[in-house]
Formats: sequence, structure tokens, C-alpha cells
Amino acid sequence: MSRIGLKTIEVPDSVTVTKEGDNITVKGPKGELTRYFDPKIKFEQKDGKINFTRSSENDKALHGTERANLASMIEGVVDGYKKTLKLIGVGYRAQAQGNKITLNVGYSHPVVLTAPEGVTVKTTSATDVEVEGISKQNVGQFAAEIRAVRSPEPYKGKGIRYTDEYVRRKEGKTGK
Repeated sequence: MSRIGLKTIEVPDSVTVTKEGDNITVKGPKGELTRYFDPKIKFEQKDGKINFTRSSENDKALHGTERANLASMIEGVVDGYKKTLKLIGVGYRAQAQGNKITLNVGYSHPVVLTAPEGVTVKTTSATDVEVEGISKQNVGQFAAEIRAVRSPEPYKGKGIRYTDEYVRRKEGKTGK
């Protein structure tokens, strides 16, 4: 049984958390994030710590979810989030221009993706892509969209993968 919702969140001095209606705004050194916060979950801020309480036992899952979302918002405005992807395959290349990335990954045409607001994309080399931002959800979603263009295949290992991802390799068919 998870008790994540019962844990307190330490708020750094450089971060301010305010609630206006059903929205929570977190401001920090890297920027500002605003998110809808379910009114069934109450939160109390005292001495740089935030505690959460739920109105009924039916809201247990929501309790932990809202606590985790606020914790990731605080971490995002302080440190930010970063995902790194690697293109593996002959002739696979990536090129970033502003908030757009162009991928040449074996199709007859280049694939162009536009990063959402608050997310920056850059290429450290022709085969390495970095996605950065303060919103964990937006960074992860855009990195997943890039990976979905050509996900890694298990026989030769070609495709786009996260740098820390392990792709299980399979053996091909053996002839008679």
C-alpha cells in the first residue's frame, strides 16, 4: 500500500508556492509552472514544508498523485528536467533549429517535430538529442514523441532510444 501522499514536501527558499482557486502556481529560479489541483485534496504550507490531506478514503490514489505532481513541479523550477536520446543506424541524423528538430531516420522524407512551449531541444552531435525544460510531463512527452518516430527494433538495434535504455536483442531466424 502506497503512502506517498502522506510524505511532506520540503520547499526550498528560492521557491514560492501559491494556490489561486483550483490552480497551484510554483515559481522558482528557472521559471514558473501552473497546474490544476483537485479540490478534494487539501494542502497546508508551514515553515517551508507542505502537507497533504484527503477528504475521504476514496481519494487515496489522487492523494499520492497530486503530491507527486507538486513535488515534480518544485524540482522542475529548481533543477529542470533533461532527457537524452541517441540515434542508432546508418545515416540516421538529427538537426535542431530553434524549437524544431529534423530527423533523418531511414524514411523517404525528413521528419520535422516542433517542441512544445517551455521545452528546448538541441543536438550535441548528429546522433545525440537533448530535450530540456522545467515541466517533467512536457519533457517526457516530447522525448517519447521523438522516440516514437523510429523506436528501436530488437534484431539489429536500429532506431531512436534513450541513452539509459536497454534494448533486448533477439536472434534472427536460422536457415534450414
